[in-house]
Amino acid sequence: MNRLTADELRGKYINFFVSKGHVQIQGKSLLPENDPTVLFTTAGMHPLVPYLLGEEHPAGKRLVDFQKCIRTGDIDSVGDASHLTFFEMLGNWSLGDYFKEDAIKMSFEFLTSPEWLNIPIERLGITVFQGDSDAPRDDESAEIWKSAGIPENRIAYLPKEDNWWGPAGTTGPCGPDTEMFYYIGDTPCSNDCKPGCSCGLWLEIWNDVFMQYNKNVDGEFEPLARKCVDTGMGIERTVTVLNGKSSVYDTTIFEPIIQAIEQASGSKYQGGGNTETDKSIRIVADHARSATFILGDPKAVSPSNVGAGYVLRRIIRRAVRHGRKLKAEGISLIPIAEVVVEQFKNAYPELEENCGFIMSELKKEEAKFMETLQKGEHEFEKLLPNLLKDPRKIMSGRLAFKLYDTFGFPIELTEELAAESGMTVNREEFEEAFKKHQELSRSQSGQAFKGGLGDQGEMAVKYHTATHLLHQALKLTLGDHAAQKGSNITAERLRFDFTHDSALTADQLKQIEDIVNEQIKKDLPISIETMTIEEAVKSGAIALFGEKYESQVKVYTIGFSQVDFFTKEVCGGPHVERTGSLGIFKIQKEQSSSAGVRRIRAVLR
Repeated sequence: MNRLTADELRGKYINFFVSKGHVQIQGKSLLPENDPTVLFTTAGMHPLVPYLLGEEHPAGKRLVDFQKCIRTGDIDSVGDASHLTFFEMLGNWSLGDYFKEDAIKMSFEFLTSPEWLNIPIERLGITVFQGDSDAPRDDESAEIWKSAGIPENRIAYLPKEDNWWGPAGTTGPCGPDTEMFYYIGDTPCSNDCKPGCSCGLWLEIWNDVFMQYNKNVDGEFEPLARKCVDTGMGIERTVTVLNGKSSVYDTTIFEPIIQAIEQASGSKYQGGGNTETDKSIRIVADHARSATFILGDPKAVSPSNVGAGYVLRRIIRRAVRHGRKLKAEGISLIPIAEVVVEQFKNAYPELEENCGFIMSELKKEEAKFMETLQKGEHEFEKLLPNLLKDPRKIMSGRLAFKLYDTFGFPIELTEELAAESGMTVNREEFEEAFKKHQELSRSQSGQAFKGGLGDQGEMAVKYHTATHLLHQALKLTLGDHAAQKGSNITAERLRFDFTHDSALTADQLKQIEDIVNEQIKKDLPISIETMTIEEAVKSGAIALFGEKYESQVKVYTIGFSQVDFFTKEVCGGPHVERTGSLGIFKIQKEQSSSAGVRRIRAVLR
């Protein structure tokens, strides 16, 4: 194996698929636009959902990209061999062009060809869909793999929970997938050990999804006329196997980050992740990298107590806490973030562009957390006299959880303070309360996912169109400085953030409503054109500052012609055909979102 870097893998992947007729497109923001279902972009396919669902992409039918992603569902597992909160995905896409045979053959060639990754065939394993009452067994994919050279005993048939994608909502495109695994072991865990086995010897590195069905409202799976391919290869996991390692943290990707942590803390990383020191170093490395990318994003949020800002706060504070484990007085994340910026700035120039913001926000949040720790210690001291009256000298887990939940005070620090006073903490009771807290959080997160990723329903499309009318109405009422800073759309309402320094008056809100409803009453047609971003801006189209655009973009015009229009914006769609179908626009609430940014919530009736 070799010491292939993330930059080298990224370059090889893009070059390979460009040589196969794909057009490279830009990866998108970590904070999705117009998608209420997720706080962050959690997979490479998220920004492409509208095109997988039928929209025409301006770059064509064969696409390739790399995408930054955040997932925090398994944050408590970070520190093991493979879990990360931030990761990169490589993806190639066919929008109604090639299908299973070409996709699998290209995957096999890239993985095994000496010109590309040169992975030994005997180390590869494959899983395919085993079939059920909804769809047949995917023998087609299995036969293609066998013809490419994968032996039959390295191909496993697995059920829907393992080898099926979608639909994102209750209805929509879906289909079987085939997953590619690298065998990192020497001896199988059992006679039944095969690709997809949970023993840890098989590491998934790539996934080809074949969207060939549409699940209708009756729960039936109908063949799609326009079949698509959606793939995803994890950079960190692939570099792991190419580096001949068993953990993502022992690769060229994390080497400079871990070295910076060693220098800041005086601790030494042993590798293998078997010690508490190794685990804390890994957590600091992952979380510092994640926080740097979130803060360095063009649509960056600041640490807060809600939404994506809360996730960011949790990541930073968890890193700071583990930094304290490595060094009594703790370590600053700033020098570690500087290494991340330097390491990834070529692939993601926004990190260097936003470097000042990254460092200032980290500094502020670290200081706030130290205040939180002091408050927690103070609250513990207030509880201590009553605690010492208990002859058992046991602090209830319920009280320990209250310190954690109310003040963000880590359980480990509560245990340290208790030990100093000759007490212990009922950890079992704490874990029970913490588990209930996690289940509630997952339930609330699950509720946010209902309705479908990138909802293409009738009302969501109407609200998406209404945001364009609202955006222009704000500019006409407040001035051109009132620019979109974000939006969140569901089938029940729209939420729109825009730049403005003060609260809007009742008269201004009424004027905005009247302007929007006037355009609805006019029943304006909505047309679409594809052009370069330069042509779009020259034609009068609004383009969002900081957004990365492809060389060819879609421009939606709301008006009677390309010169006689109410508003024109660069947007991926979709929209209604005429404004008259929207109904009556009503603003429900206007409030502050953050410094210099206001927020409007509105409905259509």
